[in-house]
This record gives sequence, structure tokens and C-alpha cells, in this order.
Amino acid sequence: SALRELGYIVIEPESGELASGLSGIGRLPEAETIFQHTVNVLNGGNRDLEGKKILITAGPTYEPIDDVRFIGNYSSGKMGFSLALAAMQRGADVKLVTGPVSLKTPRHVTRIDVNTAEEMLNAVKDNLKGNDIVIMSAAVADYKPKSVHTGKLKKSGNDNLAIETERTVDILEYAGKNNTGFKLIGFALETENEIEYALDKIKRKDLDMIVVNNPKVEGAGFKTDTNVITIIDKNGNKNEYPKMTKFEAAGKIIDHILGV
Repeated sequence: SALRELGYIVIEPESGELASGLSGIGRLPEAETIFQHTVNVLNGGNRDLEGKKILITAGPTYEPIDDVRFIGNYSSGKMGFSLALAAMQRGADVKLVTGPVSLKTPRHVTRIDVNTAEEMLNAVKDNLKGNDIVIMSAAVADYKPKSVHTGKLKKSGNDNLAIETERTVDILEYAGKNNTGFKLIGFALETENEIEYALDKIKRKDLDMIVVNNPKVEGAGFKTDTNVITIIDKNGNKNEYPKMTKFEAAGKIIDHILGV
């Protein structure tokens, strides 16, 4: 307390196994925790999301063809995880529903792992109420096989394999129809007519804001650490940003969310 009175910022020790072999409070915080606190201080200690509850979806979904193959996409989940980290640092209580990715969960973020679009829908249903903001950044598969083969589907004498598919449930649309007063933000990845399609999506899905990007643009592709985004709100206001890190982009997105 004396250090705090002098203006120092103190990172509390963590609980866990100690050098003595005992377990309890006294561990040096993990490097990631120290880093996150440092970034927050360097950013001015902005806590404008204090007390807010935010639900974020991230990553791809995998729709199984058989026990070893699936229909999926190249999403890494980095944008959604950056949003979760940025929101947490600004004081939010964050729940992160994520498809299969190889990313470490930001500290103090509640992570819910799923694989398929149906599992993601169920996780969203279970956690939708009570939020102030819902951000749907996951790249959910639009189609899934009508039936899943048990075991591994073997090669046949034919050169072609036909897989009958059906539409998955639109999770963003579900959130829009079951909005309990939260701000709803969608994402649109388009390779052409981006703005036109995004404006249409805002109206159809009853969104407050949409984030648009084109994977063909340098620095905006899958699995990169950067993004090139355009943010459009429900009133048609458009803000375009140059290439920046996904964490920086997350900050811009949150700034705009607070303004709609």
C-alpha cells in the first residue's frame, strides 16, 4: 500500500506452486500477465469498458466429412483473440467462444472451445443473455455435409467424390433476432463489392456495426498478424484504415463500438 500511495502500480502475486514446494499465493506473475499490465499502462490505463460484459466468437468451424476429414477454412482466430485481449485490458468481462485454433487464451478471459457451427451456435445461445456487446468475428462454415461417414472414407474406383451438403444455421442472424439490448457487431470477409455486401448485411442481420476486410489485399489475409479493415455503422458512416496489427485494429473496432 505504501508503494501505491507513492504512485507505483503493483501487479499482485499469483497463486500456484512455490519454490518451497508448497502451493499458495506468492508466485511471480507469468510473463504474459506482466506484459499485458505494461501495455495497459502504456496505453494510458484506459478502462472505458469497466463493468461491461462482452461475448466474442473467433476462429473457424470444422464440419466433419468422416472421422478424419472436414470442411473448414483458413481462419486463425487471431482477430477474435486480439479483440478479447483488447476488451479485457479496457476492463470488460469477456467470454470467448472459439473454433479450433492454436492460440493462448488471454488472461482473465473465459474461453469456450467448440468445433462445429452447431456447437458454436449452442455456446452462443447459452451465453447470449446479459451482454452489453456481442462481436461475431468467427469464420463459421456456411455448409456442412448432410451425413457424416463413420470411420475413414476410403477411396473408391471413381475419380470423383460427391459430398451432399446443407446450410448451417446463421449464428449472426440468430443473435440479431434474439437481441436483448446488446450492441451487435458482425464481420464481412469479401473478395469483391465489399461495401455493397456489408451494407446489405447490416440491414438483413440488424447489426449496429460491421467490420469489412478483403483477404486479397496485402496484409489482410488469413493467418497474418495484420489486417486492413473498413468499419461501417448502422447509419452508413464508413471509416477505412490502413494496414495495422490485429491488436491495433481491435482497438479501433472497440473505439467505434463505444460510439454507436
